[in-house]
Amino acid sequence: MSRLYETMYILRPDMGEERLDGTITKYRDFLNEQEVADLEIQHRGKRRLAYEINRCREGVYIQMNYAHTNGSHIASMEKLMRIDEAILRHMTIKLDPREVAAAAAAEASAAEEE
Repeated sequence: MSRLYETMYILRPDMGEERLDGTITKYRDFLNEQEVADLEIQHRGKRRLAYEINRCREGVYIQMNYAHTNGSHIASMEKLMRIDEAILRHMTIKLDPREVAAAAAAEASAAEEE
């Protein structure tokens, strides 16, 4: 049975568009090599941080949602993220499938009301 995961990471705001895309592609390709299913990447854009991190007041937020049978890939991916100077912060969580289904149902009913 697949488990649902969400990885959110914050990139430095002073990166060029080409380097930004390269970093996103690097982690997308890493997850594809780990044979994850239903990979969805959302570019959340540049936002102001709650506090300064490595002299940066803003960061570019990237969210990746995916399914995998086990969490064996998470430790190696987070190790890569820790040593990557482009990433200010990162976090991976395991999602509860019931909460995901409830959120999808709420989103669908909100879309019907419009």
